[in-house]
Amino acid sequence: MRYRKLGNTDVEVSVICLGTMTWGEQNSQEEAFQQMDYSMERGINFFDTAELYSVMPRKETYGRTEEIIGNWFKQKRNRSSVFLASKIASKSEGLNWIRKGSKHLGFDKANLNSAIDSSLKRLQTDYIDLYQLHWPERQVPQFGTLDFDYDEGDTDWTPIQEVLENLQMLVQEGKIKYIGLSNETPWGVAKFLQLAKEKNLPRVISIQNVYNLVNRVFDIANSEIAIREQCGLLAYSPLAGGRLSGKYIGNKNPANARYTLWPRRFSRHHTLRGEKAIETYVKLAHECGITPATFANAFVNDRPFVTSNIIGATSMEQLKENIDSIDITLDSSIVQKINDIHLSDPNPCV
Repeated sequence: MRYRKLGNTDVEVSVICLGTMTWGEQNSQEEAFQQMDYSMERGINFFDTAELYSVMPRKETYGRTEEIIGNWFKQKRNRSSVFLASKIASKSEGLNWIRKGSKHLGFDKANLNSAIDSSLKRLQTDYIDLYQLHWPERQVPQFGTLDFDYDEGDTDWTPIQEVLENLQMLVQEGKIKYIGLSNETPWGVAKFLQLAKEKNLPRVISIQNVYNLVNRVFDIANSEIAIREQCGLLAYSPLAGGRLSGKYIGNKNPANARYTLWPRRFSRHHTLRGEKAIETYVKLAHECGITPATFANAFVNDRPFVTSNIIGATSMEQLKENIDSIDITLDSSIVQKINDIHLSDPNPCV
């Protein structure tokens, strides 16, 4: 395993981070335990979860993933061996089972206190290493959109300075060690960093956004600030929801796979342009003698702004293949071929 410094801290996290959102839905607790055990054996010290999980989000499985991780900590007695990241949910349609409901979610003091205390209880720990804001309260392009649809009436969100002050209290109480953003824009990242410096408030050390061969928006949106401000990317969906593995090519619907179970929910990575690009990348991977999933992960692993690549798996075979990508480095000629494909149709899946 390889390791990188997280932000401007002295913490070293594994370049492969274990994603957990399938646990409690597509994966049982027993399977999740197997994944965590194996990941630790392979040198992974970084797990990422969220209060929202399991996915697909629903009332019956809300918080279940954190509960599974907490049960594993209790059994293994190894909490200190894992750098654990979790997230607080924000305003969104259809999350009425979380606290006071969708319209009332956000990063005010009441929500943050309630969310962190509930997560700590489920995780059976007294601290979370990295606490992330899952997506902004304000209206921003995200989850399949690129354009900023400005609405002058969009004012019902907690001011960023107040959010940082609320998070500072949690740091002072010892409930969290570091803070991070997710699904955030360059303006948001810059504002959080600016106010933290000006007001001596906790500094954001990471940003968790989507990044993969068919969605490289981060290249043009956040890459410079990630590098220059030491606020590296925690890349999620490196396989575009599994599509870059090639398993869906030819309209296949593999059992227990995300797009088979919930085709409408994850449509952001299922487009006509995207399917053509995916077929091209899969073909290139085979020409290079590398499995498509390993190929796609290896590309993400070595991007200069990436701190860690958040993989996910529903089987041990998938998990092993994803982790094996750490041993593959794509040479410059392969990267050039990737860039040629990308430039022929940039970001077909946003």
